[in-house]
Amino acid sequence: MGTLRQHLIRLLGKAPMDLCDLAAALGIREAEAAEHLQHVTRTLRSQGRTLKVVPAHCRQCGHAFTKRTRFTRPGRCPRCRSNRIEGAKYFIATQRR
Repeated sequence: MGTLRQHLIRLLGKAPMDLCDLAAALGIREAEAAEHLQHVTRTLRSQGRTLKVVPAHCRQCGHAFTKRTRFTRPGRCPRCRSNRIEGAKYFIATQRR
């Protein structure tokens, strides 16, 4: 089976997933999944792979959070102030050399 982070890497290699889906699949809280993603990013970099992000966006006005570096979901849209935010999706991509 492997460690929790190895399982996380396997999940992200199969399909893009948001933080809520990852937490549910691993049986942990979203905050814990976000912490593990930070470490997974470093692990992947040493393996020549990259964690790619499809940015979070507002469901009401469509604003995309392209410059966001945190793994947690934004609380509110800066444009329309809505809290209807679709979380970012993460997946693993290999680097081309």
